[in-house]
Amino acid sequence: MTSPAFLKAVRLTHHYLGVFIAPAILFFSFTGFVQMFSLHEGTKGSSYVPPAILVELASIHKHAALPAPVPPKPDAPPGASAKSAPPPVAVKTPPPGSHHWPLKIFFGLVAVGLFTSTLTGLYMAWKYTRRKMLVAAVFLAGLIIPLLLLPT
Repeated sequence: MTSPAFLKAVRLTHHYLGVFIAPAILFFSFTGFVQMFSLHEGTKGSSYVPPAILVELASIHKHAALPAPVPPKPDAPPGASAKSAPPPVAVKTPPPGSHHWPLKIFFGLVAVGLFTSTLTGLYMAWKYTRRKMLVAAVFLAGLIIPLLLLPT
């Protein structure tokens, strides 16, 4: 038999840990959705240019850092030929006949569900507690601590 005190401790631990990690879950579900559908990068032959904010958020998701600035290309020295230029980078494309869309749509729906579930969990954590300031403080800590740890 489990004691009521133990169950209460487990419930409160779950409650406050959930509130603390909610900003990260919201961030990772959103940026995972963005990356699943390649909204953070342009593709060869496409006129789509991703918004800078999506590129930055995807870099934080993938590398835990903001993207490094792209250094300007140096001017070619006089007498340099086109042969000395580095070869173009190949773009990976899935093999013909492979269909990833059903899985992408499924994981996109999972990301939307996780985002929505987290928001509703935050709502319940706020609505059904007497310690609203503590919930707010824990949520803000879960938001601010990663921002302070982000390398610039």
